[in-house]
Amino acid sequence: MRAARRRSFLTQSAALASTYWLHSPVAAADSGKKEKKKVLRTAFNSAEVGFDLPQVSDQTSVTVASHIFEPPLTYDYLARPAVLKPLTAASLPEVSDDHKHFIFTIRPGIFFSDDPAFKGKQRELVAEDYVFSIKRFYDPRIKTEHLYQFETAKVLGLSELRNEALKSKKAFNYDKPVAGLRALDRYRFEVRLGAPDPRFAHLFANSSYTSAVAREVLEAYGDEIAAHPVGTGPFRLKSWRRSSLIVLERNPHFREQLFESVGPPAGHAQAEDVGRYLAGKKLPLLDEVHISIITESQPRWLAFAGGDLDLVEMPVTVAHLAVPKGQLAPNLKKLGVQAFESHGADISFSYFNLEDPQIGGYTPERVALRRAIVLAYDNAEETRLVLHGQALPAQSMLPSLIYGHQPELRSEAGISDPLRAQALLDLYGYDKRDAEGYRLHPDGSPLTLRRAGREGAADRASHELWKKRMDAVGLRMQFETATFGELIKKSLAGQLMIWGYVWDLSAPDGDFLLGMGYGPNAGQSNDARFQLSAYDRLYERQRLLPDGPERLAVMHQATRLMLAYLPYHPHNYPIRVDMCSAQVRGYLRHPFTRDRWRFVDIIET
Repeated sequence: MRAARRRSFLTQSAALASTYWLHSPVAAADSGKKEKKKVLRTAFNSAEVGFDLPQVSDQTSVTVASHIFEPPLTYDYLARPAVLKPLTAASLPEVSDDHKHFIFTIRPGIFFSDDPAFKGKQRELVAEDYVFSIKRFYDPRIKTEHLYQFETAKVLGLSELRNEALKSKKAFNYDKPVAGLRALDRYRFEVRLGAPDPRFAHLFANSSYTSAVAREVLEAYGDEIAAHPVGTGPFRLKSWRRSSLIVLERNPHFREQLFESVGPPAGHAQAEDVGRYLAGKKLPLLDEVHISIITESQPRWLAFAGGDLDLVEMPVTVAHLAVPKGQLAPNLKKLGVQAFESHGADISFSYFNLEDPQIGGYTPERVALRRAIVLAYDNAEETRLVLHGQALPAQSMLPSLIYGHQPELRSEAGISDPLRAQALLDLYGYDKRDAEGYRLHPDGSPLTLRRAGREGAADRASHELWKKRMDAVGLRMQFETATFGELIKKSLAGQLMIWGYVWDLSAPDGDFLLGMGYGPNAGQSNDARFQLSAYDRLYERQRLLPDGPERLAVMHQATRLMLAYLPYHPHNYPIRVDMCSAQVRGYLRHPFTRDRWRFVDIIET
C-alpha cells in the first residue's frame, strides 16, 4: 500500500512541476534596468567542517566544495543508469586492455578562479595540477580518511613515497617522480596500477577524491587551506560565517559550458522537463547560492514554507504536513511548490567497533551479542516512528541503485525478533543479570552498550527507540552526543563503540560499500575496523573481475560474510523528498554527483 501511494505522489509531483514549467514565463530584465541577481537559497542540517576535500567527508562540506572544485570526469545529469562523461577532460580516458594504465587529457583553456596566490595572473588548469592533488592524499601531514581509495587501487610508487616521509620524518616529496602517476605534457597525465581495476575511472568522477587544486594556493595558505578553496568550478566562495551561512558566487572566469545530455530515460517526467528547460543553456545559471546551516528540522522547514528558502530536502518530521498520505499538501500545491522523491543510492546503518572490548571480537559469543542487538532492534519501527515512513527496508549494505544489490535477499537485519535475541543471549552466556536486571558478560563483568549520536531532535527520538528495544532484552545502553564533525574525528580514532549515519554514494558500484569491511581500510572507510582474512580475499577478488555473473557471485559471498559477522547493521534506504519553490527550474537530484546547483535556475513568477 505504501509503495502504491509513493508512486502516486511521484506521478502527481512530476505532473505538477511539468504543468507549472510549461505555463510560467521566464522573467526577462526590463529594458534599461539592471538585471536582478539570481540567488538560490538553500539549507543543510549540519555544520560544515571546511572546504579542503581530502580532509572532509561530511555532506555540507563536500556538497559546497563540489561546486568549487572539479574532477576530470562527471556523470551525465539526466541519464539513468549513470553514464560517465568528460568534465574538465577533453574525453573519457584511454584505458589499457588490462585496466592497469589510464591516460587523461585535460581540455585547454580552463582557468582557476582569481586568487592573490596567483599574483594577478590568470592560472590555467594543467595536468600537473591533478598529479599534485592526488599526491596530497599520500602526504602524512594531511589527515584524510580517503587514502585507501588510491592505496586499494595500488597506484605504483606512491605508497613507497609516503613511507619514505613517515620513516625520515621529513616533508613529503611532491617533486619526486613515481611510476604510477605523472604528467606526460601540459595537458595529459597517466596513472599506472599494480593490479587491474576495471572501474578505476569512476574515481575520477568524484570531486572528493580527484578534484584539482593549484599548488600555489596550498603554499600560500598552508594550514588555513580549508578556508580558502580555489578551484575551476562554476562557483567560488564569496563569504563564510562558520556554522551559519556560506555564500557562493558565480566564478567570473568559468569557461563556456553549454548544457548537453544523452537524454533522460523514457517516462522520467522530471528529467524530461529538466532536459527541455536546460537544452542549449550556458551554465551556471545562478549568480549566487546562499547556504544556511539550520540544524533543527522544524526551523528549517518553516524557513522553506515561509518563503525564506528556495530548495530544501524535506525533513522527515514534517512528512505528515508536507505529503499527507503520499500527496503534496494543498497549501504547498497552491504555492506552486515542486516535490521530487528519490531513493536507492543511500544507506542508513550503524557500525559496531570490532576493536571495542565490550562488543568487538570474532568469538561466537561476541558475534551472538551483535546478532542479538540487531534482532532486538526494529528497523520498521524506526522507519515508522523516527523517519515517518520516509525509508525503505534494508537487507544488506548495498542499496537498489548500486551494482551488487540483491533484491531477493532477506537477512536478520530486515526483521525484528526480540524473543530470538533473548534466546541467543541466554545460549551464549549472557544469562547472568546485575542488581538492576541488566545482562552481564559471560564472565560476570558489567556489560554496557554505548551509542553515539548528534545533538538534535531526530537523534533524541532514535536514542529513545534504541533504549526501549535494548531494555526489552536486558541490555543496558547509554548515549553520548556531539557534533557530526566531532563524531567523525572520534570514529576515525576508534573511540566510538556504536554509531550510525547515512552514506550518500558517489559511484554506482558496490565496491565502496564492500570496502567498508576490508581490513586495510580500518581507520578510514572501515569504521567498524572489521578484519577477517576470508572477507579480505573475497573483496580483493571482486575488485579484479569485470562486471558480470562471476563478480556478482563473489560480491554476494562477501555480503553474506558481512551479515554473518555483523560489523555493520543495515537499517534502511532513505527516501529523499526535495522541495523546490515555484521559482526553481532545472533541479534534479543525481544519485552520484553533488554539483547540482550548476544546473539550477531561478525565475520570477
